[in-house]
Amino acid sequence: MEKYKQILRYEHAGISQREIAKILSVSRNTVSKVINARKAAQLDWDQISGHTEAELESKLFPEVRGDSASFYYPMDVEYLMGELKKPGVTKKLLWEEYVKECHTVGKQLPYQYTQFCTHLNRGIEQSKATMYFEHTAGEKAEVDWAGTTYHVVNSETGETQKVFFFVATLPYSQLTYVEATLDMKEEQWINAHVHLFEFIQGSPKIVICDNLKTGVIKHPKRGEVVLNAAYQEMADYYRTAIIPAKPRTPKGKASVEGAVGQITTQIIAKLRHETFFNLYDLNQRILELLVNINEKGFQKRKGSRLEVFLTEEKTYLQPLPKEAYEYGVWKSARVQYNYHIAIDKIYYSVPYHYIKKDVRVRITQNRIEIFHQHARVCSHRRRHGRPGQYVTVEEHMPINHRQAGDWNRHRFIKWANNIGPHTALVIERLLDHYKIEQQAFNGCLSILKLTDKYTEKQLDSACEQAISIIHTPRYRNIKRIIEAQSTNQPGYSQQPTNQSDTSQHVYLRGQDYYGEKD
Repeated sequence: MEKYKQILRYEHAGISQREIAKILSVSRNTVSKVINARKAAQLDWDQISGHTEAELESKLFPEVRGDSASFYYPMDVEYLMGELKKPGVTKKLLWEEYVKECHTVGKQLPYQYTQFCTHLNRGIEQSKATMYFEHTAGEKAEVDWAGTTYHVVNSETGETQKVFFFVATLPYSQLTYVEATLDMKEEQWINAHVHLFEFIQGSPKIVICDNLKTGVIKHPKRGEVVLNAAYQEMADYYRTAIIPAKPRTPKGKASVEGAVGQITTQIIAKLRHETFFNLYDLNQRILELLVNINEKGFQKRKGSRLEVFLTEEKTYLQPLPKEAYEYGVWKSARVQYNYHIAIDKIYYSVPYHYIKKDVRVRITQNRIEIFHQHARVCSHRRRHGRPGQYVTVEEHMPINHRQAGDWNRHRFIKWANNIGPHTALVIERLLDHYKIEQQAFNGCLSILKLTDKYTEKQLDSACEQAISIIHTPRYRNIKRIIEAQSTNQPGYSQQPTNQSDTSQHVYLRGQDYYGEKD
């Protein structure tokens, strides 16, 4: 079992056992068993939130002791009422199924049929008195897209671009938040949630959304709700539970549905005679109009949305993390022999131990995070601009590469310029040839150290001749040239030797060399 922690997280958020079972695709018996075990162990969410599944299991289900049996009472009245409406389903049949469930739980006894009916009837009577739903402060936020759209104007071309409205409401205080976006795609949807949490300076325990594709992948009538991976990641970051409303049931998020109607008449309609050339100015204007909605007094309730939020609800919200969540996309990569991976043609280092291993990379606007087997191995501040840049952390380099850390491009070129312009050009080309500049350091050092044996004029002249023949000469090329110049032409001047000069001397062997001996 790997869902103990998720069950208790949803229980802490105030979600019913039946809903938890539906969301996680587990039986209601399992949910009840886990919650009862937590209560028996006298643990609260703060005590277990940091535990792993294995640690939590050991605390919830230690070795079985000789506890006395207790009655099993899974009274899910809404479910039972729904079953009773089906053809052929009777209370007797439901009781028989209930008894069978009790046997699967363990040492718990079922109620007799009469007592079962008494509890069921009492629950049915109580369920009729649910005309008003009492919301809990800081518990929920309802989110949706408004059906009405708007537009901004391109100041250069005069073309208009459609704008959509993200709307959110806290059911307890009815505080409302509105934000304009250029599309309704996943990134805009998630970023709007982040801005909502910043607006209310906290996060609720539950977010109720519609069944839109950017948030919910699958919401079957029976079975597990599957959320978009990025949406679930954002919810986990802010420690909130995403609960999609039932399909085609607007009353499942009545507060935000009412807010959509209000912002349509009190914000969008008031903007019809105004023109905006960018999204920022439009959102600033929306916030000005939003203040009037949130500060306007209730008709049948004391205070205003803002007043109730500040005095009664804000303190119950969960505190925000130190840094806001950043929307990110994932991609796979393989670490190359130069211990770097390429993201948008910019190269980021990975510890060299992971060379030729597959990694997962999370890419945000400002950060690159690299994971191997679900564990983060490193992260970088994301670079933008010129392709081909290298972002290298010294700790990621092999030891022999780190030893070159005292050297850098500027130092090599400065040294080469002191010798001569042709030497500097050779060093620059050699540094540019390698993807990792450190790989060229040994070759550059070897070339420059030729001045220990030869003069600077000789080295610069050899570099000039090497460049005329090879675009990027190496140490061995320059060494052969400078040795030939020193041996064959002791009076060699600094005038460059062109390719035609090298063919002016011909070595001839006489007939005695080729003759056979008797």
